[in-house]
Amino acid sequence: MSKSPDNYAESVDPSVHCTSCEAVCCRLTVVLMPDDHVPEWLIEHDDHGMETLAKGEDGWCAALDPLTMRCTIYADRPGICRKYAMGSPSCRDERRKWYGNTLPTPVVLS
Repeated sequence: MSKSPDNYAESVDPSVHCTSCEAVCCRLTVVLMPDDHVPEWLIEHDDHGMETLAKGEDGWCAALDPLTMRCTIYADRPGICRKYAMGSPSCRDERRKWYGNTLPTPVVLS
């Protein structure tokens, strides 16, 4: 019996890397789920009781270190952040919105 293809996995572009991005996904709204355990100071509550990851006045996730552009709670980041795939269609779409038609060139770290 043949295994059905994983269309989502097949749609990930392996040439897209976080090292060539300004963490534009860290500007998206992150809805927190009951299984998420982030520090209380990073949680915002809306009028309906929904919890989201807080953002700074600049629109970036409050857990993002502005000097390194790295997540300060990476080991305990919310589930939606864990599932956001580098190079996925949504990742590429956000990058296009941020960079326009001139996407950044990958940086190779040695």
